[in-house]
Amino acid sequence: MPHPATTAYPDPLSLAQGRLAALSWGRVDAPIWLALHGWLDNAASFTRLAPLLVETLDIRIVAIDFRGHGHSAHAPAGNDYALWDYCHDVLDAMEDLDIERASLLAHSMGAAVTCLLAAALPDRIERLMLLDGLGALNTPADDTSSQLRKGLMAHRRPLSQTPRYPDLATAVAARVAGGVTPLDTATATPLVERNADVTADGHVQMRTDSRLLKPSLVRFTPSQVLALLADIQAPVLLIEGEQGILGERTWAEKARQAVPRLTRHVLAGGHHLHLEPEAVARVAQVITAHELATPESVEGRAR
Repeated sequence: MPHPATTAYPDPLSLAQGRLAALSWGRVDAPIWLALHGWLDNAASFTRLAPLLVETLDIRIVAIDFRGHGHSAHAPAGNDYALWDYCHDVLDAMEDLDIERASLLAHSMGAAVTCLLAAALPDRIERLMLLDGLGALNTPADDTSSQLRKGLMAHRRPLSQTPRYPDLATAVAARVAGGVTPLDTATATPLVERNADVTADGHVQMRTDSRLLKPSLVRFTPSQVLALLADIQAPVLLIEGEQGILGERTWAEKARQAVPRLTRHVLAGGHHLHLEPEAVARVAQVITAHELATPESVEGRAR
């Protein structure tokens, strides 16, 4: 049963000596789930899902802003945003929150980071709840040189100016129009609000580090990603959107088959189904039902 002190409103947190910003829902002494957002998103990705889960499962959800995203610090000059670098953000947050074994709720790029951690450090990961993401972007081995060339050339070019807009509505419209995956105004608004700074002249400027738009210097190969997925020991709940990025694509099917302990649900919705007003309640229901049906999950929350 939900605890009466549970709150639907997030509390801001500062972690890793101020390097990482986060949002927290639920009792401060409840079992913690770390929530990890997707590329170019931020902790507000869980604005609609987290309140539902803390009520039904009596947990605390802490959603971090990855480096370069939201309110977190940008990577130092000369540094890159490689996928594996985000693993340190998660481990730093776990250290600050005194989490020995983490339950990770992760979307898209956050799901990719989660898979890396679960494969490399299986003793530190309790469970994975992945939202329309599995494995990692990869490059065939034969394309390694061209990927490196593309990355090197892009990283040598001057940085683009941080986007500025006359108001928040225009910024939201730009995110909707320019998103890598489709999303509507209601879904984009929480992400843009957290990512926006109001300048002295009243304009809205995005916080996101523009270096995030540069191509990766190196990516895992497909065989490396499948090997990582095969090494995940923790149970995996994968919730996909019918209009998401996985579906029945050949690569997605190979990735799902590689995970030893995977439960899959496909729900109406898109890539951001956990933030879509029409889809989020069903996502919460699936996660809650899965947790309450798993004896070790109930036992873990009772401890």
